[in-house]
Amino acid sequence: MIVQGISGLMRPLLSGLKASKIRSIYLCGVAEQNHTPAKQGSESSLSSTQKLQDAPGQLSTADQVTVHFINRDGEQLTATAKEGESLLEVVVNQNLAIDGFGACEGTLACSTCHLIFEKDTFQKLGAISDEELDMLDLAYGLTETSRLGCQVCVKKSMDGLTVQVPIDVSDIRKQQEVGKQSKQ
Repeated sequence: MIVQGISGLMRPLLSGLKASKIRSIYLCGVAEQNHTPAKQGSESSLSSTQKLQDAPGQLSTADQVTVHFINRDGEQLTATAKEGESLLEVVVNQNLAIDGFGACEGTLACSTCHLIFEKDTFQKLGAISDEELDMLDLAYGLTETSRLGCQVCVKKSMDGLTVQVPIDVSDIRKQQEVGKQSKQ
């Protein structure tokens, strides 16, 4: 079974990166793989606006969990989530206007989904992995209650949760844009 999984991951790489776009997301203890044919002639780009799951559809009020995000500018953004979604999925699926959030689409390759939790909430979150700690080391504005939104799963007990988006973010795309503008 492991060999089949590795084989499935390697197939797109062997047939060329432009032939297929692969994304493995390890969220809430579940591995999800999406294979999407690449558009001919298009460049692969990271986007935090692409839905990470199929549209959530209508949730019954019993299944809804309300989550509040305090954006970098102090604006409060409120979303309705479903249990089991990561906080990154909530932002993307609800199309919340948090600039640069989740650039790596939940693959633990960046720290752009860095969130700051209140101390009592932070203590109730699940264990933090070594991989998440490594990515948090790269995050700007790191606090004792920082976590990556791609690794924190919504639970019913989180209804009414408020999390803070750090004021600064480490996003290489922003640095590249500034470099392009200064050359003009």
